[in-house]
Amino acid sequence: MEAKTDSVTEAPPETAEMDMSQAESLNQGVDDLFIKVGQLDHKLNEIEQFYSSSTTKLPNTPRGGSLVKDKEREKFSASSFKKQQQDIASREAAAAQRMQELMRQFGTMLRQLTQHQWAGPFLQPVDVVGLGLHDYYEVIEKPMDFSTIKCRMEAKDGTGYKNVREICADVRLIFKNAMKYNEERDDVHVMAKTLLDKFETKWLQLLPKVDEEEERRKEEEAEMQLDVKLAQEAAHAKMVRELCFELDEVDTHIEELKDLVLQKCRKMTTEEKKRLGSAITRLSPEDINKALEIISQNDPTFQAAGDTVEVDIDAQSESTLWRLRFFVKDTLQLQMKSSTSTGGNNGDNNQNCNNKRKRDIPESLAKTAQKKSKKPPS
Repeated sequence: MEAKTDSVTEAPPETAEMDMSQAESLNQGVDDLFIKVGQLDHKLNEIEQFYSSSTTKLPNTPRGGSLVKDKEREKFSASSFKKQQQDIASREAAAAQRMQELMRQFGTMLRQLTQHQWAGPFLQPVDVVGLGLHDYYEVIEKPMDFSTIKCRMEAKDGTGYKNVREICADVRLIFKNAMKYNEERDDVHVMAKTLLDKFETKWLQLLPKVDEEEERRKEEEAEMQLDVKLAQEAAHAKMVRELCFELDEVDTHIEELKDLVLQKCRKMTTEEKKRLGSAITRLSPEDINKALEIISQNDPTFQAAGDTVEVDIDAQSESTLWRLRFFVKDTLQLQMKSSTSTGGNNGDNNQNCNNKRKRDIPESLAKTAQKKSKKPPS
């Protein structure tokens, strides 16, 4: 009796080359997908960091503590970031110009003060060595004089005064230092007190303008901060929309890759079909409906309505079976993770829902697979 050997038919070179080309194309598609996912993950992290550090809610969600109206946000969403920066720079320049005018008026007041007949001792730094004031720096923590104030007012290296209140504080310091170091009956003390009174009188005349400018500046700064916030919100809202669109594209690409893989999948064995039918019985009612949707996608004549649905598992295409297998595997893994994190309560709830709903599709799948596995004796 001769033993029969199965002959192995080798694929034609053209078919082998085609399979190799398809495999390379598939690998390239997967590589491109990983790169795209990495880019999207970076965008997602940036968006999450912005919204986690802001009171702003994510788009398409209840705004809760949001401080701005939709119309205001829409206005800024149409504005370019460059124009926003130009507006801020223009406001800053105007505010700086107004402050310079206040400083000019303050400078005029100082010149009048320094021209007083008693201003001589305060025009230059105290000559501590020449006057033998050995304890001066022990008494006076921060020496000050008019020449030092003038130099700082004219400074162009960023060390100058930012506003007139800083100059006012140093002018007061000149006279208070003199009054602190010298006794009340000393001439320098009397001169300092007299000039301080004159300065305070002049300062009261300028103070309303200073208060007005400071209040205006606060309002402008608050408005600018709001403008920047709105521009950031608009930019990130746009990023969210773009990210959603790109995620949809990735989903489509994944489905295309799945289709390519499924076309190359081997034929599912009878035992694998039995395990698939058994696994479906462990799905929740919601996931069972999703499994039915997978079947109906490849079989337009399939009807999933009613409480009882019978499915011939052997009548399904290989791509449908593998789609079901991948779906069931992923879903059960998620159920297991959820059950572990919640102490197993989710699994009990799902089981109760299954018992309550009585959807017969899993049982039908399992029974059909079992029937097909029992072949009549030849």
